[in-house]
Parts: sequence; C-alpha cells; structure tokens
Amino acid sequence: MTRVAFLIPGDLALPTGGYAYDRAVIRLLPQAGVEAMHVALPGSYPNPSADDLTDTAAIIAGLPPDCLLLIDGLAYGAMPEALIRSIRQPIVALCHHPLALENGISPDRAITLHQSETIALSLAQHVIVTSPLTGKILAGDFGVAAEKITVAEPGTTRKARATGSKSDILNLLAVGSIVPRKGYGVLVEALAGLKRKNWHLKIAGTARGLETVNALRDQIALSDLNDHIQLLGAVPDRDLDQLFAEADLFVMSSLFEGYGMVLAEALQRGLPIVTTTGGAASETVPDGAGLKVPPGDATALRNAIDNALSDPSLRARLSDAAHRAGEKLPTWDDTARTIAQALGRVSTSSSPAAVKGS
Repeated sequence: MTRVAFLIPGDLALPTGGYAYDRAVIRLLPQAGVEAMHVALPGSYPNPSADDLTDTAAIIAGLPPDCLLLIDGLAYGAMPEALIRSIRQPIVALCHHPLALENGISPDRAITLHQSETIALSLAQHVIVTSPLTGKILAGDFGVAAEKITVAEPGTTRKARATGSKSDILNLLAVGSIVPRKGYGVLVEALAGLKRKNWHLKIAGTARGLETVNALRDQIALSDLNDHIQLLGAVPDRDLDQLFAEADLFVMSSLFEGYGMVLAEALQRGLPIVTTTGGAASETVPDGAGLKVPPGDATALRNAIDNALSDPSLRARLSDAAHRAGEKLPTWDDTARTIAQALGRVSTSSSPAAVKGS
C-alpha cells in the first residue's frame, strides 16, 4: 500500500473550500489503497517566519523516509528552495490556486511568490491540480511539464435538491471566505443599484482579515443594505446545508477561482446561479445552468441578478439545467481515486536527488 504524509498548514477544521478538499482526500484515500497521514504545518503560510521554516524542516525530517509527501500548495509554493532540496522523500504538490494569483497582494509580493512557486513546482516529482484551467496555468506560466500534472477535480456529496424560500422575499446565497479575491465589494455595489428590494442575501464564509471584513461591513452600511445583507461568518456544515436548501439564487462574485467548489455544490442542489467567469468558474458552471458575467463588472452583475430575480421561469430553467449538470459531477470517491492513482505512479524508491534535479 502506498504511504503518504499529507502536509497541510494551519487549522484543517476551518470551513474553506481548500480545507474541505483536503479533509475529504485524507478521509477517502485509504479506501483507494493509500495509507494517508495528516501532518500539520505552521498556520502562517504563505507568509512563514524564519522560526516557522525551521519548524517545517524539523517536522519533515521526522517523517518516515519511505513515504511520499503530498504538500498543500498554500505551504509548498512559499517554501524556500534550500528547504525543498533538503527533503529526502519524493514530493507531490497539491495546487488549489497559485499563490501568486491571489488578489489583494502587492505586485512585488506577487513576483516573489511567482518565482518561489516556479522553483518549488520544478522540484516536485508530480503536481495535482483541482481544475483543467489551473493545470494550463501551471504549464503555461510556471513551466510545469504537462506530463507531471494530474487534474483531480473536487467531488460533491449528493444532497437533496433545494426547495427555495417559498416566499415573496427571495433568498440569495453567497459562500466563500471574505477575502479580496471573492469580489464581495463588487457584489454589494451591484446590489446597491437594484431598484427591486424583494431579496435578502446571506454571505457564509470565514473572515480572513479584519481590514477586508470591516471594509465590507462599512460598504454595506453606506449602501443602506444592512436590512438586506447578512454576514454569517463561518457556518457549520449542517447549517450550510440548510442555507443551500432555502436559497432561491446562488451568487458568485469571485474575481478568480481555481475551480469553484461552492458552484459545484449549488449545481448538484439544482440552484439557479449567477456567477462571474473569473478563472475556472465559467467552466465549472455549464452554459444554460447559470448567468455569467465578467469578473469585477458590477453593472453586468447587477443586470444578471435583476433578470434572475424578476423572472421565475428563467430561474426554473436555470435550476433544471443546474440539477442535470450536478448529477454528472464527480463524487469525492472519484477525487480520491484519481489522486491515489497519481500517487501510485510516484515510486517511493525514486531518488530524491534525481527528483530535485541535483
């Protein structure tokens, strides 16, 4: 049986898409023939301190020499070259979303991360990505050989089809961490311009930075939308299921998505969707299952939401198409099997020196 240590920074229990993916993979890899061990890395990544890097090196040095290392890209892309070259075991990188493409970081920081990720990925024996688009980005912009890349799209857990609010006040739902890349400021700007007020938006997502959260709260208040928009923060899975079940329209305002797991969740629940085309979002939502607008375009987003709110028959058509598409999505078992197959192709007897080009 293949043995793998899955190195993940921070609190694995946090309700983010990336951590949900990692949790599912750890849980299901044994069923796919892989003995998986979760190894926690410092939570400061992708901005580790010198002490955190020292701790990381010590943690890795203490791992069995005969196991593979599957390292989450949130940490791996920020690891120094010297640290990576000191690792004895073969490395498989898991890239949810390139660090250098995160919104809200300075141009200098983006350049530094791009250089760091490019080197790190070149030193990995294999790279797993969560969407075909991310694979193309790594091949085109980070120099990763196509044969080194495996696409393992996030799975979905089959859920009952959403029933909606059954009310004249329509429930809008947005799910995702409150970070600049999610474009919530654009969403609030779009909603502020709506003439109709027969809606209520709930945003479920972890607050990952007080500055971003406070700016969003201020924008909501200044737009006189406190009665229409509710920031829920982190939401337990059971409560999130209820939010999906009672939603009438799912809204995604993200500027860029490596895949868009919440879009897949909305699809398989049969929710009509309004989404941007940022990153892989336009590929995750098939044509006909959602209204798609350019990322960052508040006017286009407003018009799409307005069209969906004003036309029940349009929402019904989008809902039916979404549900059909959702039934074709991979399950988490499919995801785990794909990753297990990739790990199985990486021999634990490979020479780390050869892998790292020494």
